Amino acid sequence: MKTAAASLLALAASASAFTSTQVPSRVATAVPAAMDDMVGSVDFRGMEFKWDPLKLSETYEPFLPWFRESELRHGRTAMLAVLGFIATDFVRLPGELYSFASIPKTTDAHDILVEKGPMVQLLLWIGLFDLIITAPACAATMKGEREPGDFGWTRFKPKDDASYKKKQESELMNGRLAMMAVGGIATQSIINGHGFPYI
Repeated sequence: MKTAAASLLALAASASAFTSTQVPSRVATAVPAAMDDMVGSVDFRGMEFKWDPLKLSETYEPFLPWFRESELRHGRTAMLAVLGFIATDFVRLPGELYSFASIPKTTDAHDILVEKGPMVQLLLWIGLFDLIITAPACAATMKGEREPGDFGWTRFKPKDDASYKKKQESELMNGRLAMMAVGGIATQSIINGHGFPYI
């Protein structure tokens, strides 16, 4: 597997030697003004065009609040998942079921915990949370009654708008990074068959 991946990378590197190094003038299409006002809408590579390769902001502009709600939710979940994935290589919950003897590797945890029952219980609690809290919140977001991702937990919110916007952008960027990171961590740990540092 590693040999095939290395061969593919070498082939791609040699092929790139014969391609142009100029960046095309239009990497992505111009995005409507609706996305320009959204927090976290950043230029790709400093160009005048926003990163929107699937043109979702053009085709599904009324769904932008729902897309942002989904992005925030997945980003928050991924940030917790990265922490949880790494932490379970070092620390476990008390109890025989969760011990290193019962579950030697984090990658084995999913199948064992589904078989034993805790993951089913977790699914039920998350489903209940979605029905009671997330679904009405998403409906309110689509009606414009609330900002995407805002559950009113703003006790420690910065007082001025500029600092608050910076915190929102930071959350989005960290969430986007975590979504990529958790995929990489899971893939590497399964390919290599061991835990942290996953290489």
